[in-house]
Amino acid sequence: MRQIVLLRGINLGPRNRIAMPALRDLLGKEGFEDVRTYLQSGNAVLSADLPPARLAGECKRAIAEGFGLDIDVVVRTRDELAEVVARNPLARIAVNPKRYQVTFLSDELDRQAIQRLAALATADERLVAIGRELYAWHPEGVARSRLWAQLGGQGLGVSATSRNWTTVEALLQMADA
Repeated sequence: MRQIVLLRGINLGPRNRIAMPALRDLLGKEGFEDVRTYLQSGNAVLSADLPPARLAGECKRAIAEGFGLDIDVVVRTRDELAEVVARNPLARIAVNPKRYQVTFLSDELDRQAIQRLAALATADERLVAIGRELYAWHPEGVARSRLWAQLGGQGLGVSATSRNWTTVEALLQMADA
């Protein structure tokens, strides 16, 4: 089964550095097949027969043992990622894919957590929560966005990592190749 492995917070500045060839080697040695990476931000597409939550745990363990890093890992199957792309609830307004983000969560957030996040959005920003994904439009960018600071932080109470729309679509194409 094709699955997408998303690592949180690697290769951003001097901390949590993992070279993608080393990540591919590590995951291959763990027995996962057809391991490919995309960009330097911890995106891997691979084949594994494990359920996504178990695969996330196995990857987290392997990264801790292989690189000495405690990294959150979120996994989606190819079909789950295809559904994320098909939903695209902000397609009409999110005209710049670099400013359109999807936050992938290990578990759904409760209604109160979503309301707290939505309250941080500026008048131009948008946030849509569907299942284990948060779709966020940041028309002015993420640099000064209070919403983005919370989506990109660790205060959600679940494992989470975000990718821009360009990356989301590219990962689906890789999973289909």
